[in-house]
Amino acid sequence: MDAILIQILNGLDKGSAYALIALGLTLIFGTLGVVNFAHGALFMIGAFCAVTLQKILTISVTTIDPERTDFLGNPMKVQTPYVENWFGPELGAAIIDWSVPLAILLAIPVMVLVGFVMERGLIKHFYKRPHADQILVTFGLAIVLQEVIKYFYGANPIPMPAPSAFKGSLDIGAWLGFDPYSIIYPYWRLVYFFFAAIIIAGVFAFLQFTTFGMVVRAGMADRETVGLLGIDIDRRFTLMFGLAAAVAGLAGVMYTPILSPNYHMGMDFLVLSFVVVVVGGMGSLPGAVLAGFLLGILQSFASMNEVKSLLPGIDQIIIYLVAIVILLTRPRGLMGRRGVMEE
Repeated sequence: MDAILIQILNGLDKGSAYALIALGLTLIFGTLGVVNFAHGALFMIGAFCAVTLQKILTISVTTIDPERTDFLGNPMKVQTPYVENWFGPELGAAIIDWSVPLAILLAIPVMVLVGFVMERGLIKHFYKRPHADQILVTFGLAIVLQEVIKYFYGANPIPMPAPSAFKGSLDIGAWLGFDPYSIIYPYWRLVYFFFAAIIIAGVFAFLQFTTFGMVVRAGMADRETVGLLGIDIDRRFTLMFGLAAAVAGLAGVMYTPILSPNYHMGMDFLVLSFVVVVVGGMGSLPGAVLAGFLLGILQSFASMNEVKSLLPGIDQIIIYLVAIVILLTRPRGLMGRRGVMEE
């Protein structure tokens, strides 16, 4: 029972990342009809927003510490981050410690801007082109962005620590009434799951309960009719592209303590997230979220040593096997809409 609960928690952790990226992919496809293979790069850029903020916050100045001396008795020169000089040692250190959550404030405007530039500068020219053309151009864009990140940040992963308050693990076993220390799980992975749940709920609430969101949903269902009502649906869809970019970026920011940012992390998640979108159903937001968590849990169980000893390598292909089975039995995916990708 303990092992099962741990694998479910691991699956929710992975599924949260899959669901957030797939949610943004589905928003773009559902509104603009574009198959965006650069969406994984947005996840990567969000992660490097956190890296950038940490580097900025840790820029240091050389100061003299009169309380510390070298072997000759001279006051020692020390490197002190500027934020500690400006805000004091305690507050400055706390700001650096919380650099990952604070990176959200940087990532939101950056990702929205990147989304707008990407949509207005390139993708809008491919709205009426075949999906194959859209895949090729956005995949090429993803490679360009990947190489830009590699040029500026290097090829090696960059460790990003979680805030000190969330380091270590939680004794979930004792909390659930099981034996103490039977289920130990990292704090930050739980934080990421709850963060993802808040973002997903926020996106659905925005689409469901705001006038803007209702118009967008109507445009996803019947774009021409909404346009005939005098509503500039194209402008709203462009804003949704920015929102989708922000969702992917925030997913990347908060994932950095779990997976050290590297230049190819976007591609790693992109392929899996597209499988999630297809399994959930192209254009279906609930389907993307459901499939993300479902496939994350299945992949987690497939990673158990007991399973891999029986079926070596199953953890690498389980998602694709499930996708094949579902698409053979339900060609539109779990919650796909009639007519989507069927022309």
